[in-house]
Amino acid sequence: MALRFYDTASRSVRDFVPLQEGKAGIYLCGATVQAPPHIGHIRSGVAFDVIRRWLTAKGYDVTFVRNVTDIDDKILARGTDEGVPYWDVAMRNERAFTRAYDVLGCLPPTYEPRATGHVPEMIALMQRLIDTGHGYAAAGDVYFDVRSYPAYGDLSGQRPDDMKDATDADPRGKRDARDFAMWKSAKAGEPAWDTPWGFGRPGWHIECSAMAAKYLGDSFDIHGGGLDLVFPHHENEIAQSKAAGQDFAQYWLHNAWVTTAGEKMSKSLGNSLLVDQVVQRVRPVELRYYLAGAHYRSMLEYSDEHVAEAGQGYRRIEGFLERAQSALGLQGTPDVDPTARPSAFDEAMDDDIAVPQALAVLHETVREGNAALADDDLEQVQSAFAAVLAMVDVLGINPWSEPWAGAGSDGREAEVIDALVQVVLQQRQDARARKDFAAADAIRDGLDAIGIKVEDTGAGVRWSLN
Repeated sequence: MALRFYDTASRSVRDFVPLQEGKAGIYLCGATVQAPPHIGHIRSGVAFDVIRRWLTAKGYDVTFVRNVTDIDDKILARGTDEGVPYWDVAMRNERAFTRAYDVLGCLPPTYEPRATGHVPEMIALMQRLIDTGHGYAAAGDVYFDVRSYPAYGDLSGQRPDDMKDATDADPRGKRDARDFAMWKSAKAGEPAWDTPWGFGRPGWHIECSAMAAKYLGDSFDIHGGGLDLVFPHHENEIAQSKAAGQDFAQYWLHNAWVTTAGEKMSKSLGNSLLVDQVVQRVRPVELRYYLAGAHYRSMLEYSDEHVAEAGQGYRRIEGFLERAQSALGLQGTPDVDPTARPSAFDEAMDDDIAVPQALAVLHETVREGNAALADDDLEQVQSAFAAVLAMVDVLGINPWSEPWAGAGSDGREAEVIDALVQVVLQQRQDARARKDFAAADAIRDGLDAIGIKVEDTGAGVRWSLN
């Protein structure tokens, strides 16, 4: 089965055909660093990390670019409010985003360009647009002439005629209210760069057009980001880049939002859940499992109950892998065999990264593996162990990989839990030996109530997470 993606631009599922055989270039709109990230921000990073990992698993050499917008109106306003330079705000929050990406197991990007480091590329792109009649300067600002680009609105389905009415009397010389700023003239106290049109700073949209071309070329494979970026940001990127003669992105992929109480998570709603805070009460790997577990194009409703359920699901996988490793007498970090992945898992991932269906295959394999453990069928245990390990590796939740390896206060969390359960199971065995079956049943029921299933087999007592 060919790898397919839902392409926002064509509103259809398309076979992935890279521009260069064996290679894939991805540009992901990254953070605007005016504040630390909540889990709504970081879902995009997790979703595209899974997409990147699957492309790599398919044999592609992936170049992954994730930018940092380190200057904009909100960053400047935050600096003014706090009485600190804008770059203090930007650097502090960029570090918070990096912590969040790292703690949730997102691979580092190939390149992570910052907007302020690419002003020369922006100037060159704006000059080209002015020279070709798609841009114009007015009172130190530089605008894109939306009417000059007939395909404007194709990505989002919006048409210029349906947008805000034009104005004929803009004191700054803007020709049409639909036109958007590529460059903003300097205001007192703001950072500014010298350009042919005077001192100023970048507009939001020109940054990504310039950086995508810098690192991936005029044509590249995939442009990604959150659904909220389709308009105006991605629409404006396309207009700038294509009007300048670039082919730009061949596929447009967008992840949906994380919602709370049915509303998009945002600071204005006061319902943000900062990643730094959430990972203090939720294991990071379980939070990743939760964020990656829904289809990337599906809305994800956040609640503590949903995260707890996801945690139980991950612990079932983790528990099987640990018990299987012990039963097979394996030591250390096991090798991953990609050929052990079930074909049904690959088919699900090839179908626009259908992680829910892929997880169904994963959990069915775990159930088969647990049954094999109960039957002491080590050949089947080995097969299931290899298959599960190969699947979790693709999803970025391999317990033996970074950053999950050695998770816990001293790296012995799983051993301690198993030792504690064994103490309780011994108490149950002692109760049965003295024929106090009521006490033995009470111990079993107590373990079951906290998600631990006890099985009496011919080889002894085994436990697993429900």
